Amino acid sequence: MEDLLQEFTYENIYVRHAIDYKPDDSYFNMHIHDRCEMFCFISGDAECLVEGSKYPLERGSLLIMRPAESHRAKILSGRQYERYTVNFPLSAADVIDPERALMAPFLDRPLGVGNLYLPSEFDGNSIEYYFKQICSCTDKYTADLEIRLCLLSILDSVRKAYLKRDTPEYVPVTTLSGRILAYINEHIFDELSITMLAKHFFISQSQLNRIFKSSTGTSPWEYITLKRLTAAKEKICGGIPVTKACTECGFGDYSAFYRAYVKYFGCSPKQDNK
Repeated sequence: MEDLLQEFTYENIYVRHAIDYKPDDSYFNMHIHDRCEMFCFISGDAECLVEGSKYPLERGSLLIMRPAESHRAKILSGRQYERYTVNFPLSAADVIDPERALMAPFLDRPLGVGNLYLPSEFDGNSIEYYFKQICSCTDKYTADLEIRLCLLSILDSVRKAYLKRDTPEYVPVTTLSGRILAYINEHIFDELSITMLAKHFFISQSQLNRIFKSSTGTSPWEYITLKRLTAAKEKICGGIPVTKACTECGFGDYSAFYRAYVKYFGCSPKQDNK
């Protein structure tokens, strides 16, 4: 079980430091946020699956995920697993960066591409250093100050590393799992079913489930549902009526949508709409 060592919240920015002394892979499920996430790996034997891409991890590695980008830690052995994470909205730095240049590494790439930054890509202080600065605070005022300063420092470090990559034109995915994921995301609000997907890719439903589970850590239908729920939450929080968001995001049955929303987000759609 996870031991949450420290957590800090400033407005809509959430920082946490956690460790699993005896990690169990079954505890780590695929999940999707409606905000950005940065994940700093400290120790353990793990890799991360992001939208079908598999990333090996070393100490100081940083993974970045934008809103609605699915990800899952895959535990490879029982070695102690330690990490820092920070979740924040795309608007977190808008006051000083209204053009969102700091968000380019998150937004200017396909899903599941370019998520991993190695320690060697960063100049100056390590990413781990900034998280330690936050977690060493002993009072709320100092912690709030460090969260704002360190988040900007991390985002700036990532932006500089991103610009140094000189990434060529992104090559379209050619693997079957990649093509399945791309198709689902292109048609995420259209009528989709496991039967239809299997027929479209000329494979059996069991093959589809096996390929998908291996690349994402979850089933195709769970993936589709969470993607739709995340999009619906964004619309609802933006003031769109609940029933309209439900329909626009591909849910044909409101009661099923309502149950799934409460289960995943822990509150009703109407509560978010307020």
